Amino acid sequence: MTEEQRYDVVRTEPTYEVRRYHPHAVAEIEVDGTFESAGSAAFRPLVGYIGGRNVGGDSMAMTAPVIQRSDAPTALGVETTTEGTGQGKFIVSFVLPADTDPSRAPVPTDDRVHVRMVDEEYAAVTRFSGRWTSSSYSKRVAELIAALDADGLSAAGPTRFARFDPPWTPWFKRRNEVVIPLHAPAG
Repeated sequence: MTEEQRYDVVRTEPTYEVRRYHPHAVAEIEVDGTFESAGSAAFRPLVGYIGGRNVGGDSMAMTAPVIQRSDAPTALGVETTTEGTGQGKFIVSFVLPADTDPSRAPVPTDDRVHVRMVDEEYAAVTRFSGRWTSSSYSKRVAELIAALDADGLSAAGPTRFARFDPPWTPWFKRRNEVVIPLHAPAG
């Protein structure tokens, strides 16, 4: 079974849950393309890194999810393309195994791949199945933002898309998530 990013559920609502994500390491790359093509463009360099294309030739297990976010300078990172072109910059990340320490992780031989630590984070998450399309993602983002607004919660960072299944999984069985970072609860 594929290791998944670690988190604790803090609060459950009818259309989303609030999670506390544990600190974790990611390998990431910035790619140009459309929302739909970014994951494919990033896959080869990232899978190469975890497969041994690094200074030590060390391989690591594939984990889930694969995370994608827009590099657009918008408040929530909801804007997924450069206006009028259908193109944009995206950061695509592989969550590395839980015991990975970025200071001791293998150094990538591809200078486009970067390894970094992500601090503990609270986030609102909604899960959905379906195709990996900009319209499907944007619809879920809008629904989640509306639910957060209704509950008096606000975003603390850019929205991201998390996919858990390989591309050959039938679209109707895919596990996808919209993740919106939140400010840590008081107390």
